[in-house]
Amino acid sequence: MGESATRREFLKFAGMAGIGGTALEFLGKLPPVSAQDARVNPKLVRLEAGIEPLVRLIEDTPQSDLLEKVAQRIRQGTTYQEVVSALFLAGVRNVPPRPTVGFKFHAVLVVQAAHTASMASPDGDRWLPIFWALDEFKNSQAEEMASTAWRMAPVDESTVPAPHDAKKAFIDAMENWDEKKADGAVAGLVRSAGANEIYELFYRFGARDYRSIGHKAIFVANSWRTLEFIGWQHAEPVLRSLAFALLNHELKGTTPALSDDANDRPWRRNQGLAANLGPSWLSGKLDDGATRDMLAVLRQGTNNDACDKAVELIGRGVSPQSVWDALFTAAGELMIRQPSVPTLHTVTSTNALRYAFHASGDETTRKLMLLQTCAFVPMFRAAQRGNIAATRIDDLKPIAAKDPSTALEEIFADVSTDHISAAGRVLHYLGNGGAIRDLMGAARRLIFLKGTDAHDYKYSGAVLEDYFNVSPAWRDRVLATSVFYLKGSGDKDNTLVDRTRAALKG
Repeated sequence: MGESATRREFLKFAGMAGIGGTALEFLGKLPPVSAQDARVNPKLVRLEAGIEPLVRLIEDTPQSDLLEKVAQRIRQGTTYQEVVSALFLAGVRNVPPRPTVGFKFHAVLVVQAAHTASMASPDGDRWLPIFWALDEFKNSQAEEMASTAWRMAPVDESTVPAPHDAKKAFIDAMENWDEKKADGAVAGLVRSAGANEIYELFYRFGARDYRSIGHKAIFVANSWRTLEFIGWQHAEPVLRSLAFALLNHELKGTTPALSDDANDRPWRRNQGLAANLGPSWLSGKLDDGATRDMLAVLRQGTNNDACDKAVELIGRGVSPQSVWDALFTAAGELMIRQPSVPTLHTVTSTNALRYAFHASGDETTRKLMLLQTCAFVPMFRAAQRGNIAATRIDDLKPIAAKDPSTALEEIFADVSTDHISAAGRVLHYLGNGGAIRDLMGAARRLIFLKGTDAHDYKYSGAVLEDYFNVSPAWRDRVLATSVFYLKGSGDKDNTLVDRTRAALKG
């Protein structure tokens, strides 16, 4: 391939010339991986025996050879699930969520997004995002080795509480921001409690503060979704990493439990607001006017204003879905105003908190997920600096394709050159019966071909998924905002597709 995909190549890769018969068809010819005996390092946390050899292969193979080594294992029989499991666990064991839950730790956070993209793609494309994530892990591993050389050690068994004490010990440690006690307690919890019971606790601890611009809530949602796929037998090291991440704070000489930091105030205030939402809070009706009222507060009000408005609307019979519609719309609008890495976390954290809202079975937790999202969106808005456009989501107008037969091609050509035009073309395409599946398929293919950063995968995964979390009256407009950070057909190609092709051909 050349430096940029040609018009014909784009049609082929984006599936507009028939998904399946593409230059990526080599990816579909792979057999399912036998494991070697694992060498045990007493200074490292031990993983489940069956996956340890593949994790070691990923850890120990130089970046220049890793794709070829993994491809060889795939040809020998290693399954997709085994590769995803080993990749995720290698990240957890080699990359700490410090000094913040982001940066190099995206090697862990991106695995779920890469897997989701794989599952939503044609069979022939499935390995592309996973091979990209393998390479990304090696970048983060090298960065960590050059700084602290941290690797996850075995749990101190003397700190692991008895099974009947594990839940209380974990809650106490997390509430007191005690890392050592939390590490032992979470190990005891995994060994004694069920997955759903454990994640009910993590949903709350992941949403309780705004530090790391939403990455805590993102890690909670992503870890649960990844464990659902790779298996709960891998939970202990994952949840030790997660607890360590959620206890991250920047306060010196104290902890959030003993201070009144701005990052913690919404959670404390929202405890009372959640209690004010009555038993019929889920019984309200969709109300487009209420969504617009909520959006107006999210555009100009404080985080307290937004939370108060949500409680007011729900109290007078408005469905929480109308509030979520405003939150997704506001998050998308912030991307119009300033399409950047910091801003996109408004979208990805809203996606994660909405996932927790959906997955939780606890009524109070669900209320808190909604209210914390109401607090976070204005905090993201207030954090924007520099050049901020005045354009609002209402300003986007449908723009017809020059040729209906090339509507998708025109959208993604404009993504590279004119975001407003691309958004208008998305609105016209969807408003005139365009296939959402084809639009999303083209967007994912271009991430595979041209994505260079974990945020490309994380953002695209969240914004495409959220199309189905937004009410029909708003979803086309919210999706149109995605073009402000998606990849266009004129963007430079990454180099990993060719490497992956060569590796898998053997």
